[in-house]
Amino acid sequence: MDLNIISCNNFIKLKGVLNKNNVGIFQAELLKAYKKYNALTISIEELQTVDRFGVNALADFHTKSLRDNKELSIVGLGCKALYEHFKANEAMA
Repeated sequence: MDLNIISCNNFIKLKGVLNKNNVGIFQAELLKAYKKYNALTISIEELQTVDRFGVNALADFHTKSLRDNKELSIVGLGCKALYEHFKANEAMA
């Protein structure tokens, strides 16, 4: 399954698979919204799987948002890999 990205103002909904093959498209779409808004919400509710490239892309935007003092929210019960990544980083902080 491909990745579908639905953007509505500062809300981005992901559906399908986020992986090495489509992470560049995801990053470009997210960067467009990131430049336009001070707060972004990404819904991963309909994201079926995420590989390490997708997890890293989201983590990079999370770090960038902290550095730039912008709000980035990731909502929805999505892939376990994302939660495990951010949970591990919180435990180290």
